[in-house]
Parts: sequence; structure tokens; C-alpha cells
Amino acid sequence: MGDKRPLELREGWEIMQLGINKLIRILEGEPEESFNAEEYMNLYTTIYNMCTQKPPHDYSEQLYVKYKEAFHLYTVEKVLPALREHRDEVLLRELYHRWGNHKLMVRWLSRFFCYLDRYYVLRHTLPALKDVGLQCFRDLVYSEMKKKAREAVLRLVDKEREGELVDRALIKNILGIFIEVGGRSLTGMDCYERDFEESLLAETGAYYQRKAALWIEQDSCPEYMVKAEEHLRLEEERVDNYLHSSSKPRLLKEVELEVLSVHQTALLQKEFSGCAVLLRDDKTEDLARMYRLYNRIRGGLDPVAEVFRSHVEAEGSKLVKAVTEELESKKEKDGAKAAPSKDTGTPVEQQFVRSLLDLHDKYLAYVSTCFANCS
Repeated sequence: MGDKRPLELREGWEIMQLGINKLIRILEGEPEESFNAEEYMNLYTTIYNMCTQKPPHDYSEQLYVKYKEAFHLYTVEKVLPALREHRDEVLLRELYHRWGNHKLMVRWLSRFFCYLDRYYVLRHTLPALKDVGLQCFRDLVYSEMKKKAREAVLRLVDKEREGELVDRALIKNILGIFIEVGGRSLTGMDCYERDFEESLLAETGAYYQRKAALWIEQDSCPEYMVKAEEHLRLEEERVDNYLHSSSKPRLLKEVELEVLSVHQTALLQKEFSGCAVLLRDDKTEDLARMYRLYNRIRGGLDPVAEVFRSHVEAEGSKLVKAVTEELESKKEKDGAKAAPSKDTGTPVEQQFVRSLLDLHDKYLAYVSTCFANCS
């Protein structure tokens, strides 16, 4: 018997093209049955045979190139035209659908071509088949659509900040694409941080700059702090719902800067509701909220502590002045008749000591309950 005739590249690729076309029809939602075991083995064996034939019929290099070309052709002919038709939320849904299809195509084709991964790719230190598929999506789809996708997501974030209901799962799924296209490298978050997070932080800063400017003009100090605390809570919730956890400290820093740091002096010194007024009126709940908010930022408690110190000193000075005036008045009336007890002092002095102790206990309780024992 003679040697088996080599499988030529053109002939073998025709077989593979039939399989690729079937996969594309499945991805595009056309009527098509899934691959059965016989079809899968036929496609796998075709690649195996074309990679294990003796030169010049070893077509490993050509098949590696054609594998990449299959993704390129499908993306240019089917994926990009479909995406270019849409915008805003519809675009995001289509993009997520196409990303899912792309990963499915990578999974199937990398199985058909897996013999390339086992030998040719390793021997020549080339990108693995899955990475080639990812690179194709990144170069063709992501590079063109990232700006539109980012802007659409940021519009949804803005709507949610204004109280509208949005599809949080969709946002999370789209941001997952920004993360996944970074690949497996140590800098895998670069795409997310550079192409999305930087804009998110800038938009967040601008949004809260506008909001805080309105609040500081319209609201009392307690009202302002309630809004600040609530919006910080909502931003933390936003991270938990769909942003990457690494965004949390940077996002909150933007909010804290615009809402707390920029307007701190104006807020604490509000004429009818500032920190001194809260202390005067024993607004312990508001003071506790002030502590929680300004404890978030470096040096944020220093101005609060200064107002507190001045207030306590003023209260103590009022006691001293009152008792001094009362003692002098009593001395003028009684002359030398009322000699103080050597051990206990006069009734006025005794009352002064009690008042001073009460004042100490009152503000010590403030330190404990409102300021979390911060000293």
C-alpha cells in the first residue's frame, strides 16, 4: 500500500470553514443545531492532520494565521456593523451580547485548533489561541467602542445619582468587559482605570462640585451634613453594585474633597446652624454626624476641635465671671460678716465647684458619645 495522500491546506481549510460558518450561524441566532461529537472530532482531526504531516505539508504556521483571520473577518463583517447601529443603553446591551458571543467563539475555535496550542504555539513562544481571540476583540471592537460605551455608562451613573432607576447589572457587565480586555498581565486593570475610571472620577468631582455649591447656599449645617453622609453612602453602594472594588477609595476621595473639604470653613461657621450653634443647643446627633464626616479626611477634625475647645473655654469663663460677680456683690452687701468655711468655702464657691464639675461631665460625655473618645 502506498503512503496516505497529504491533506492540502486548501482542502483542509474548506472543511474548517464549514465548521466556522456553522458556528457563526449559531452565534447570530440563525436556525442551526449544535455541534455533535462526530462534527467536533472531524474538525479537531483535520487540524491535527494538517499540523502533523511532514514538511512541506505541515501547515501549522498557516493555520495559526487563519485562526486569527477567522476572528477578524467575523468581527468586521458581523460584529462591528451591528454595534454601529446603536447608541446609549441599546449599544451597551448589544456590546455585552457580542462580547458573550466572542468568548463563545474563542472557546469553540480554540478547541478545534487546540493541537496548535499544544505544540506549535509552545515551540515558537507565541500568544495562546485564547489570547489571540481576546486581542482581536480588543483591537477591533473595544478600541472603537470604548468611548461610546464609557459615555453611555457615565450617563446611567448620572441618572442614578439623580434618583432614576437604572440597570445596574448591565453596567456591571459592561465594566466587566473593560476589566477582562486587560488580559492576564500584571497591568490587567489598565483598560478599566485608563478608559473608564479616570473619566468616572472627573465626572464625580464635577457632579459633587455643583451639588455642594447649591447645598452650602440653601441648607443649614445639619441639613448639609445629612445630604453629605447619604451621598457618601450611595457612592459606597455604587461600588458594591457595579464598580470594581479598587475604585472605592478614589471615588470617595473625590466626593469628600468637593463635599467636605472645600466647604468646611463655610459649613462650620454658618451663622445660625454652624458648629458653635450645635454645641450651644446641645445638638448631639448633628455633632456626632459632623465627627463621622470629618474623621474621614486628613486633618478634618482639627477645625472642629478648635471650635469645641473655644466653646468649652467660653462656657468655663462664663462660670468664673458669674461666680466672681456674685462673690463681689455678696461681699459688698455683707461686709465682713460672712466668713467662709475654712474647709468648704462659701455657698457660692461650693455652687461654682458643682457647676464646674457638671460642665466637665457634660463635655466629657460629648467627647465620648459625639466624638468617639477622640482626643
